Amino acid sequence: MSTSKITDWSHIPAIRQVEGKLVFTNGCFDILHAGHVLYLEQAKALGDILIVGLNSDASVKRLKGESRPVNSQQNRSIVLAALAAVDYVIVFDEETPYELIKAIQPDVLVKGGDWSEDSIVGADIVKAKGGEVISLPFWEGLSTTNILKAMDKSK
Repeated sequence: MSTSKITDWSHIPAIRQVEGKLVFTNGCFDILHAGHVLYLEQAKALGDILIVGLNSDASVKRLKGESRPVNSQQNRSIVLAALAAVDYVIVFDEETPYELIKAIQPDVLVKGGDWSEDSIVGADIVKAKGGEVISLPFWEGLSTTNILKAMDKSK
């Protein structure tokens, strides 16, 4: 069952013991769309285990405003965990996933192409242990913001 992929910080030591290259990414993933799926598949291809740090509802609200998230962290977690590319989903409540990245110590840190490598939170941690920091291409036109705008126009 996909919900078995949803875990918490207490499971991180066990995840770190798994054989293979750990890949980490994070985001709000509020309204999952094709751009998210393609991005997560690309991230998974960079290693063996893909861990997704998911912004909590409170974190999304602080970042995106009072009208967000559209979907609860529980629902966003379930949808992400159902994807074949995703091995673990861990919710974090902070503004950034820095502490989560420090705890996981991934081999590869991935963000979307709208992030330059020098602005990716946690890059210092991953680089210090000889890991890779990768900014994947952004899928033009595929965004939650565009979906919400299209929904507003349809009213």
